[in-house]
Amino acid sequence: MRAVLKLAAPLLLLLGVGTLAPEANAGAKPAEQALSELKGGKRRYDVVQNRFFLKEGRFEVAPVAGLIPNNPFASRYIGGIHGAYHFSENLAAEGAFIYSPERGLADLKGLTNTLVAIAEEGSGDVSFQQPVDKAVFGATFAARWSPVYGKINLLGERVANFDFYGTAGLGMLTLAKYYARYDDNVPEGQPTTALTRNETKTVVPVTLGVGLNFFVSSSVAFKLDARNYLYWDSQPQYDPDVPNEEGRIYNNFVATTGVSVFFPKMKPRQFDF
Repeated sequence: MRAVLKLAAPLLLLLGVGTLAPEANAGAKPAEQALSELKGGKRRYDVVQNRFFLKEGRFEVAPVAGLIPNNPFASRYIGGIHGAYHFSENLAAEGAFIYSPERGLADLKGLTNTLVAIAEEGSGDVSFQQPVDKAVFGATFAARWSPVYGKINLLGERVANFDFYGTAGLGMLTLAKYYARYDDNVPEGQPTTALTRNETKTVVPVTLGVGLNFFVSSSVAFKLDARNYLYWDSQPQYDPDVPNEEGRIYNNFVATTGVSVFFPKMKPRQFDF
């Protein structure tokens, strides 16, 4: 009897292992599946968790208004429009158009009148002329990169969503070029400055800029934008009898604010857990 039990024990053990093995294998399948997906068997998605605002596949139109604060001789207030198409949440192609109305002597800043008066009254140099360049019209085409998306908690009451972007591109800029000279044939108490139109010139600037979009709804954002229009032109010529053929780099810094409208309607967010 003992011999029979000794022979049967290995067989019973094998049968028990065979019965438990399917259950162990069944329990291992989800883990194996997870490992397979982690190693690349499953498509990986760009993470946009809890993003309030999605831009991919949408157009953006933004009326803007602002000024060119770094022109020391003439005030330049501008209006314009920015347009863009967003290929993804981070990359877009854009076009920007600006216009600044021409107001003649009314555009001149006090520094221009002061320099002209000093040249006449201080040194008696009646040939002195102060170059004054006024940006009138601009158009640029650029790439926009948005590397930062963030949220701000406003006093614990509301969360403001925003993104930060940079732009780089090329364009055109039309300049009205003037000379300001001393003129004593003006009524008493008025600036003794005459403005002579020299030429209208179009240059090709390189544009570099940064901006912020603050999202207020699924279709509207408040925009702050600042960009530099860098171009090469001849140096200022203060004496009409001494021509100057050398050149230098100029910069028109354009600061604007506006409201962006996005269309079509934002698609529902999709999450993959």
